[in-house]
Amino acid sequence: MPLDATLSPTREMPEVPPEAEAFYREALRLLTESGIPFLLAGTYAVNAYTGIHRPTKDLDVFCRAGDFPKILAYFRDRGYETEIEDERWIAKVALGAQFFDIIFNSSTAVAPVSDAWFADARTAEVYGSEVRILSPTELVWSKAFIQDRHKYDGSDIAHVILRQSDQIDWKRLLGYMDQYWELLFAHLLNFRFIYPSERGRVPLWLLNELSERLRQQASLPIPQTPVCRGRLLSPFDYCVDNLEWGYVGEGEWKRE
Repeated sequence: MPLDATLSPTREMPEVPPEAEAFYREALRLLTESGIPFLLAGTYAVNAYTGIHRPTKDLDVFCRAGDFPKILAYFRDRGYETEIEDERWIAKVALGAQFFDIIFNSSTAVAPVSDAWFADARTAEVYGSEVRILSPTELVWSKAFIQDRHKYDGSDIAHVILRQSDQIDWKRLLGYMDQYWELLFAHLLNFRFIYPSERGRVPLWLLNELSERLRQQASLPIPQTPVCRGRLLSPFDYCVDNLEWGYVGEGEWKRE
């Protein structure tokens, strides 16, 4: 599905130095020519959906885990530097000081890029190339856990809901966040607080569903394992909870 024509042709691109723009232009041209499926996310997707114009330091290129080695090899064979920063979720392609990220999962491994991310992808022209970008649904999902002292994407989520609420597949988003429904509820309450006149942009059925889960949860026993899931939101800000205060993190067994 293409973007709303009122957004794409008139928007200003994110601010980047001329040398970075030239690098991004060539990188997107090569990615498109490679035929390897990819999606553009981050600042450029937010820009496409909201028109927000702000500086950025790189491109966020999303792909399936099985495709990131293909992208690295494709650029390596054309003289670019390649790096696997973390085998679990991110790699990089660089030329001198310029680079772009190849992302195939979230940093905490809860949001792997899958076929579903491509099924509802939209298109936009970026630096002369027509590329697919994350749909508003997957864009919210990709940003939901980014909440630390130095990088917080809650405002991006609020702006995407404001400008693209009718394009978000709320049932699919709930499916992604079913285990983390409280985090989704928090983002939605945050949106209602920020935009009290726009509360109707979030479906009432979803608020009722999440409110009912909260009501039912209140009557359940308190969990016996002391868990802190804070490191899903920030790998660093909640270290003390897991390392010193006895809380177990996501994926850890109960400590005896």
